[in-house]
Amino acid sequence: MESARPRLLLVEDERPLAALLADLLTDEGYDVDLAADGQSGLHLALAGEYQLMIVDRGLPVLDGLALVNVLRQRGVTCPVLMLTARGALDDRVEGLDAGAEDYLVKPFEVPELLARLRALRRRHQDVASRLPLGPRRWLDVGNRRVLDDGEEIPLSVREFAVLRALAGRPMKVFTRAELLSTAFAHADAPGSVDACVHHLRRKLGRGAIRTVHGLGYRMGTG
Repeated sequence: MESARPRLLLVEDERPLAALLADLLTDEGYDVDLAADGQSGLHLALAGEYQLMIVDRGLPVLDGLALVNVLRQRGVTCPVLMLTARGALDDRVEGLDAGAEDYLVKPFEVPELLARLRALRRRHQDVASRLPLGPRRWLDVGNRRVLDDGEEIPLSVREFAVLRALAGRPMKVFTRAELLSTAFAHADAPGSVDACVHHLRRKLGRGAIRTVHGLGYRMGTG
């Protein structure tokens, strides 16, 4: 669930601009984490859970396009607003094709930036209410069920928690300990996760969740 103050990752190498934006966004109600280069931004984005990201295109170490590309390949679906000094159509298209949801050219007006962030949050919240599990199959987050080509498959509280974690980061391999802390309120044994995965596979098919031997589980092919 989102906190009362949404978390935002700002990846910007121009330190005066980064400091100014961080102060403005904090006043606007965001919890802001800063990264000054693409590699640091990648580490933070993969380790944390953010509701929004602002990524400068011209970053050192790892540029903004490459950063967003890697995040999408790793299954990170957090919406990204890309900043750039380049306003040419081809540059904007490249940014959107890399996986960014929106594109803002420097210099920009702060009210427009804030309005675009609000719009991204609204759109992401609508999309996040349904997480894809495969062709014509969705996890209905609000109603704790799977919709499979129109058929409803109910889930227990623990089944839903495990499946939501996996579906939210479909390329990530979750250890049993990670799923245990995510889906189980008490200090259950790691075998509880295995049992929950077993029940999910009975409902959704054995290929729905993949075992990565020696590591844990990730989403399968359905």
